[in-house]
Amino acid sequence: MNDHLNPNETFFNLQHADLSSESAIVRARIAQINWSDATRAQVVEHATELVNAVRHSQSPSWMQAMLTQYQLSNPEGLALMSLAEAILRVPDVSTRMALLEDKVSDRNWSAHQSQSDSTLVNTATRGLMLLEQVLDAQRSEGVLGTLKGLIKRVGEPVIDAILAQILKQLGGQFVLGQTMDLALKQARVLEAEGYTYSYDMLGEGAKTHADAQRYWQSYHDAIVSIGAHCVHDDIAQNPGISIKLSALHPRYEVAQTETVLRELTPRVLELAQLAAKFNMGLNIDAEEAERLELSLQMVQQLMVNDELADWRGLGVVVQGYNPRASEVLEHLYALAKQYDRHIMVRLVKGAYWDAEIKRAQVLGLSEFPVHTRKAFTDVAYIANAKRLLGMNDRIYAQFATHNAHTVCAVLRLIADLPILPRYEFQRLHGMGEALHEVAKRQNFYRCRIYAPVGQHHDLLSYLVRRLLENGANGSFVHQIADETLPASVVAQDPIARAQTLLETPSDSPVRPASALYAHRANSQGFDLSNSLTLARLQSERDAFWRSRPSSEISDVPVLLSHNPAIKDEVVGAVPLTLAEQIPAMSRVAQEAQTAWQARSVDERADVLNKIAHLYEAHHSALMALLTREAGKSWSDAVAELREAVDFCYYYAGQARSLAPNQARGVVVCISPWNFPLAIFTGQIVANLVVGNAVLAKPAELTPLIADYAVRLMHEAGVPAEVLQLAQGKGSEIGQALVEQANIAGVCFTGSLPTAQRIHQTLAQHAAPDALLIAETGGLNAMVVDSTALPEQAVRDIIASGFQSAGQRCSALRLLYVQTDIYDKLIEMLKGAMDALVIGNPADLSTDVSPVIDATAQNKLLAYIEQNRGHIVHQKSVPNEHAQKGYFVPPTLLRVNHMADLGEEQFGPIVHVATFEAGELNQVLDEINASGYGLTLGVHTRIERRAHEVAERAHVGNIYINRNQIGAVVGVQPFGGCGLSGTGPKAGGALYLRALSRSGQKAEQMAQNLPWQAQLLDSPTGESNAYRVQGRGRVLCLGPTVEDVRAQILTASATNNHAIVPHLLLEQTLYRHPELTEHTHSAIELSDTSVPDFYDFDVVAYFAPSTDDARAREIRVNLANHAGAIIPLVTDAHSIHEWVHEFHVCTDTTAAGGNAELLAHSV
Repeated sequence: MNDHLNPNETFFNLQHADLSSESAIVRARIAQINWSDATRAQVVEHATELVNAVRHSQSPSWMQAMLTQYQLSNPEGLALMSLAEAILRVPDVSTRMALLEDKVSDRNWSAHQSQSDSTLVNTATRGLMLLEQVLDAQRSEGVLGTLKGLIKRVGEPVIDAILAQILKQLGGQFVLGQTMDLALKQARVLEAEGYTYSYDMLGEGAKTHADAQRYWQSYHDAIVSIGAHCVHDDIAQNPGISIKLSALHPRYEVAQTETVLRELTPRVLELAQLAAKFNMGLNIDAEEAERLELSLQMVQQLMVNDELADWRGLGVVVQGYNPRASEVLEHLYALAKQYDRHIMVRLVKGAYWDAEIKRAQVLGLSEFPVHTRKAFTDVAYIANAKRLLGMNDRIYAQFATHNAHTVCAVLRLIADLPILPRYEFQRLHGMGEALHEVAKRQNFYRCRIYAPVGQHHDLLSYLVRRLLENGANGSFVHQIADETLPASVVAQDPIARAQTLLETPSDSPVRPASALYAHRANSQGFDLSNSLTLARLQSERDAFWRSRPSSEISDVPVLLSHNPAIKDEVVGAVPLTLAEQIPAMSRVAQEAQTAWQARSVDERADVLNKIAHLYEAHHSALMALLTREAGKSWSDAVAELREAVDFCYYYAGQARSLAPNQARGVVVCISPWNFPLAIFTGQIVANLVVGNAVLAKPAELTPLIADYAVRLMHEAGVPAEVLQLAQGKGSEIGQALVEQANIAGVCFTGSLPTAQRIHQTLAQHAAPDALLIAETGGLNAMVVDSTALPEQAVRDIIASGFQSAGQRCSALRLLYVQTDIYDKLIEMLKGAMDALVIGNPADLSTDVSPVIDATAQNKLLAYIEQNRGHIVHQKSVPNEHAQKGYFVPPTLLRVNHMADLGEEQFGPIVHVATFEAGELNQVLDEINASGYGLTLGVHTRIERRAHEVAERAHVGNIYINRNQIGAVVGVQPFGGCGLSGTGPKAGGALYLRALSRSGQKAEQMAQNLPWQAQLLDSPTGESNAYRVQGRGRVLCLGPTVEDVRAQILTASATNNHAIVPHLLLEQTLYRHPELTEHTHSAIELSDTSVPDFYDFDVVAYFAPSTDDARAREIRVNLANHAGAIIPLVTDAHSIHEWVHEFHVCTDTTAAGGNAELLAHSV
């Protein structure tokens, strides 16, 4: 510890702390503890004695016994935790019963029968077994089933009431009182035994300003109530209060720092002044690591205030699992010395471990903001406790722990000091009672109880965290209750454990972002909550724009690019491609393609990896262009760059693992303006790696991004002739490209009408087997039932509907809300909309950017005006931005059904409809009837319901208990079906196969497809399942008997229904009677006529030659179809046309999905 550092230096050290090597940090912490082997053995011996004393002091509470019997490592324990998390907030009986049945049925409760020493736990187990039998009654048949069904219906209210009472008892284990008056009354019992309290008005982060005001008022009122009990001169002897800053502002995040400090400082200052008036301690609770620097700024604001100069009650919570905890302590100490203050610091282990791990993985960060092993955290805690005790002249130390070894370690540190410091221990209400009762009696220390106060229905996320900490196998509270574990194991030395892990590293359950995916490298992420990262990125962006050459191009026609946030600003210009240049470009590409295909797959894959590296090296330039030309916010720009890089890595890895295929030839790639780098890159590199040449046509609104990207691709080694860029309007240049007779296919993302025109042009000009991959958007819905956590649902609605100004193919268009929770959810959604920041995407604080141009703006504004009478809520655009750019106000519109929507409104407009508890199937039927099938969001805690939705909805990407945007390459393969696209999915297993020609027959390839859900690599707390299924009705047109045989066999292998013209079927069955076992049927159709194909999902006709007249006739007929694009299969070696791909992404954290990870983090 350096006593001479000032706060500027300590904050600098905090920001620049090197977290790149966790092992180095842990070794440094062990060195700081500096205990001999004898000292460590003495601490373990003391802790072992303490564990034995605790075990003999009293029988385990029913809660300890319950958590021992139903650990989170078994399905029954997870089911109970999930039930507790959701049941109290469900207002309607029918949904509560469905939730109960979901969690209780089909569990192995009998395995727990009579297994506990607690009579109450065994009684509960027998009750659960009986409850399962009653809930399963409807599955029985006959008279017995009828009787059981009657019992179930009559018993529902009784079951419901008993369950609610049990869960209230569970809440009482962790919550001191539902009101402050009740809590203060309850506290008297232990206060008489020398304990004191720190009260927490239970509540998580505010979603709205109304939430924040309500929480502020509850804190204010609580301070007044507690103040009457602050009768001691020594503030440490008085009760105190803990506040959560994220509960006092709905946008408590780094991106909103300026607003937060301006609006929140006076609110917190008023609470602090009130606490000071009563000589009461006020602790600022710890939050996620991304908010650490913001919280420290708020602490400094309070320290600076002269009105608080004599107050010694400002408290700060520091999390031991944070590798920067030592630097945080140094900074707080420097602040206290700088401003001549005395403060309190509560040292805790940390409560957001799983969320921190997931965030780092998802964002692609190179370092975790927490220690990845429990032993490492325990070591860090001891080292920081030693550091904290050395600051006792300014800081009153508070040690919050439920771990016997940690208690004994801190006591040993104190015993080794020459002067007894001022300190106290702390524990949570409902946890560690016996431990601290015994230790307090033996060591005469002061103990404070951290006591949550609030209604049980408000404790949900808090309760889940407590259950996770209690139930994880590594938790001391779980271990001390498990008497099968020797006391010496419970009290083992974390230093020894840490050294073992450091010396013999084993496979960690926590995978760093760089090793998250087994089959591809992961793109580099950027932490936009890190001040140094933000400053560096801003500096690099500024440097890019300063160094950018003039956009003036002489002597050639140019295409101008404009800034949608400042519509009069010209961002740059690129040479305009002329339609008459296209034939020559096409011939050059065709000539160059042969040599490109002749290169090995490894060579081409290496080029893709080089593209990825160049993209990352030029990250600031690409992100700057994305922001200024495409209107991307900082976070959207980072995400898009990462997606483009991931496409390169994924397709490079996939190409190396595929059997050698033949390239198709020259492919036209037409990409949209809403993802001008990611989709543009993904289409191109997928074609390049299989050996195709590419004529790339980017959107005319984002030409600079495409120009920059292609330059980098050429620099990486793609020959200029193999990849050519055609800049211009789609109606002219795109049309000219697709009209080229030598085009082997088109990859397109955009509107359905444009895709249909491309299909028609290909049918007329290209070979009948020309490929068309089209992703065409959707009318995407989200369904929220009454079991959903409203705060989580609102967060995901905001992201899905309004992020990127709603300009995503996957964006939410229609929100279905169960009627029982409509008012509450919509009120919260309105408040969350009001908290959105609309502005220039160049500003980090911006949430909602402009739409792309005047045409889009005018169309959206006209639609809103046309439906003005249906507006539920609208966030107005600030005047300063309304005049400058193409902004559209985020709007919520009321409708009755999906059919009310008409065409997709590609902007920040979300429609909302309601449904009754029993109408979910009708909702899904409405969604399917729209014909679109791109994305669907589902918020429910009923796992069976989520599974049923995934099975019933004909939608390519389904997202459960999370937002429905931001598909990750290879993890969430993206693409729809029906009117939403042709398939295959981008970033999926079939994409490269579609772009090349296989030597393997489709019937054989079908054997290796995932007909059952296949789990893909995923970050912590997330499940990604991928499967395929047949498209449906396949018209098999031969033309030969052997072709029909192959078509029937392939249809059977892909779970499709083969339909064959009657005469052709008779001929085929005569020659191949074994085909009668396969699913097929006949239609009346002559061999030469062309039918109305609209009733079919696939047409198979194996063309004898590339210029076969009938194949072309069929293709033209298909292209003239006004609905979904129906594929024509022209040979026996293509698989993607026969199947649809489906993906389901589930956020599993709400159902204890991280429990196994927590349990193995020891």
